[in-house]
Amino acid sequence: MTINEIQDDVIEEFSQFDDWMDRYSLLIDLGNNLQPIPAEDRTDRNLIDGCQSKVWFTAQMEDGKVVYKGDSDAILVKGIVALLIRVLSGHTPKEIVEADLYFVDRINLREHLSPTRSNGLVAMLRQMRQYALVFLSKD
Repeated sequence: MTINEIQDDVIEEFSQFDDWMDRYSLLIDLGNNLQPIPAEDRTDRNLIDGCQSKVWFTAQMEDGKVVYKGDSDAILVKGIVALLIRVLSGHTPKEIVEADLYFVDRINLREHLSPTRSNGLVAMLRQMRQYALVFLSKD
């Protein structure tokens, strides 16, 4: 699936719920299904600056595609991490760098997060793109 197809699936999934409490529950479920990253990856080097909670991201190349792993110590944020990984992981660095991540606005995610969590979301996306840029520059 392309990044846009995955985003469209996310939008459709979230549009099934009118109430944001149900959408928060969906995010929490996504986070509960996220594989935790190994303890050795929970380092300051992998910590995302700008997040209120602790959030860790790693990235590696597998068969020309970026594979992200992430985790958080906050249950809702862990769901956001899972959502971002779902959309971006498994794509080429070029696809990630060039992606228009419209799903965040279409599901009104930013509007329903506290300002600090919203800043954290931006920081997570920035770091994921940064990883992709580094891999792209190595090609």
